[in-house]
Amino acid sequence: MVDNGRKCYNSAMNVTVDQDTCIGCGACAEICPAVFFLDEAVGKSRVIDPDACEYANCCEAAEENCPVEAISIEGDSGF
Repeated sequence: MVDNGRKCYNSAMNVTVDQDTCIGCGACAEICPAVFFLDEAVGKSRVIDPDACEYANCCEAAEENCPVEAISIEGDSGF
């Protein structure tokens, strides 16, 4: 995982959580816990491993359900 202070992402699929936009609601971690987790120390969600999606489109579902559109996905999830 790469953390540049403003965006956290895993370069395998280029899934990002914009740390300036994220409100730490945890919706993404609830929908796709293999990929996202809520870092309570900073109150923001982070990407663990986008390749660990347990079922098709969970990353995309997390992106679609983010209330502040802090998640972006580029590339192919392989599903």
